[in-house]
Amino acid sequence: MKNHLRPCPGSRAACQGFTLIELMVTVAVIGILASIAYPSYTGYVERARRAEARAMLLENAQFLERNYTAANRYDQTSGGAAIDNASLPKPQSPESGAARYNMTVAVAAQTFTLSATPVGIMSGDACGVFTYTNAGLQGAAGVADGSSVVAECWGK
Repeated sequence: MKNHLRPCPGSRAACQGFTLIELMVTVAVIGILASIAYPSYTGYVERARRAEARAMLLENAQFLERNYTAANRYDQTSGGAAIDNASLPKPQSPESGAARYNMTVAVAAQTFTLSATPVGIMSGDACGVFTYTNAGLQGAAGVADGSSVVAECWGK
């Protein structure tokens, strides 16, 4: 019987291709790198989404402060129209696409509390609901102002 397979000329290095062991080592290295990088990446994405929600809370607060300057109250415009959730210039974060945070306002003549409630992909967020008041008090997930959780969530 004649062998139809030709041996590699010269040394093994002259043959082209990869062995199964080489491929499995490469796959293992890629898997280890991915298992380290992916959680870090998702953490940065969540931080960016939180930052966007906080920015929109502050934009809504600026809207209410401008209204207070003109009408001397938060709950009505100078023309007498009521201010409610539908009046907010930024009702959700992000402005277009699927909502990740819904913005709401609890308003009285001389006070307001804005809230950013996580929804959809952010519904399980550790920081929970962000709040901001007319006095500049920041809150997160119902935790009182000054706590380390609030500072961490508003700082990230």
